Amino acid sequence: MDHNKLAQLLFPHITKTAQQYREEIYPRRQLPEGAMVTRFAPSPTGFLHIGGVFTSLVNERCAHQTGGVLMLRIEDTDKKREQQDGISAILNGLDSFGIRFDEGVLKEGEQGAYGPYTQSHRAEVYQTFCKDLVERGLAYPCFCTEEELSEIRARQEKDKALPGYHGEYARCRDLTYEQIEENIKAGKPYVMRLRSPGRPGGRVKYKDVIKGQIEMDENIVDIVLLKSDGIPTYHFAHAVDDSLMGTTHVIRGDEWVSSVNIHLQLFQVLGMKPPKFAHVAPVMKEEDGGKRKLSKRKDPEAAVSYFTEEGYPADSVIEYLLTLANSTYEDWRRANRDLPYTEYKFRLDKMGQSGALFDLKKLRSVSAEVISRFDAQKVAALATAWAKEHDGQLYDCLAADPAYAEGLFAIDRGGKKPRKDIAKWSDVREYVSYFYDELFERSETLEMDPALQKQVLEQYLPVYDPADDRDTWFARMKTICPALGFASEVKEFKSAEPGTFKGHVGDVSAVVRMAVTGRKNTPDLCSVMALLGKERCEKRIRDYMETL
Repeated sequence: MDHNKLAQLLFPHITKTAQQYREEIYPRRQLPEGAMVTRFAPSPTGFLHIGGVFTSLVNERCAHQTGGVLMLRIEDTDKKREQQDGISAILNGLDSFGIRFDEGVLKEGEQGAYGPYTQSHRAEVYQTFCKDLVERGLAYPCFCTEEELSEIRARQEKDKALPGYHGEYARCRDLTYEQIEENIKAGKPYVMRLRSPGRPGGRVKYKDVIKGQIEMDENIVDIVLLKSDGIPTYHFAHAVDDSLMGTTHVIRGDEWVSSVNIHLQLFQVLGMKPPKFAHVAPVMKEEDGGKRKLSKRKDPEAAVSYFTEEGYPADSVIEYLLTLANSTYEDWRRANRDLPYTEYKFRLDKMGQSGALFDLKKLRSVSAEVISRFDAQKVAALATAWAKEHDGQLYDCLAADPAYAEGLFAIDRGGKKPRKDIAKWSDVREYVSYFYDELFERSETLEMDPALQKQVLEQYLPVYDPADDRDTWFARMKTICPALGFASEVKEFKSAEPGTFKGHVGDVSAVVRMAVTGRKNTPDLCSVMALLGKERCEKRIRDYMETL
């Protein structure tokens, strides 16, 4: 067959050549030695999964710590499953976690010299390379209908043969030029298939950066390159795009491991150098003593919107994901408490080969640690911004007096042992409620005789002075202890015979704390009372005495 003539018949509108794309339109990138070019390439077919954020973070670290390039490519070739606003949801989701791309489909529009970065806009590119394969006898049109393909599958099942379009089952593989021309003139739809050079029984080996040496059967299936609408399959688009865009490392989910034989074969027939592959194990969840993948259907935390709605700071989620990605990260963080995570030397070959467990309790612990390192101004700003979207009443309180809000978050913040009461912004309402009359309610009780609590407060009110500093405030608390039968010092209480004292100064403070805040546990009570002010504190004490 005259393959050039067939290529012209199939692609009369294609005027550029594969060589032009390789050498002129997409020239080789000029980057420092060792720089990695990576890409995150999601499909807009559903919500952004936390596993997608995990994979994009790994891509981002590899690219940016080596002085390379991170791309965002949108693989929108599956139009049947594409969701409305799917692309903007991906962009907003990634942006909310602070993952910054150097080129590709960005919120400001497409940027970069290797676009378009949306696959549906690259049809001519793929068709050019498919035409090149036809000219070299490595691709052909297939006119098989769904019914005919079903018949082939049924026959293969009966023959116990390898499923797929190959060998004697590839009905259109050896059509003549005249037959092809006749079918096209008759308006029969067709797909373009690879004429696979694979050999039955052949083996292919490659080294996965994460999983190590992998060996599998060579691909012998004549896979579809272009669908009937001229849009490529994932396999073909991946090979063409990652070659032309200069991707050095394809870092993606390990569900693609089984397709590597196809991809390596495509790079081979295209005459292009394959990138290095690194397949990331999925994020898992523990259930009934076993592990399973995080499910979009079962697990709310699978969707990135969950973390936004709950109010986990982006810093916390990224910090936690890094602990899943590299086991040495936690030790590094303990030794480098104040350094940004970008200072950590991330390593692909240190990623686990089995799926990391996503533990919400661990995330909460990591997030509380992260927030404890924020200053009061940052906490107030982020909590207020979250409340504006998710808790109107809390927003009204925080926004009414920003200085007051910063003041309450400043209590016990900083130092070697900062408080870790807040793990996410949805915790803030509970944390700040006693600072605002609109939110204040008593939800706890003190295990002390009400009459004795009333005596404590009756003795405390005359000596209370809002101008006292912390030491003076506590000294006044001690002065009322003897008359009430309490030890002024904790040591004195512990060393005394049982029954000598009703309690110690800490118990007296607990009564005042309960009266003023309705809580057993709060940040420094002197600072809390100073912020609330004398009038409000005295009113709450008297109101509490009435309930006793």
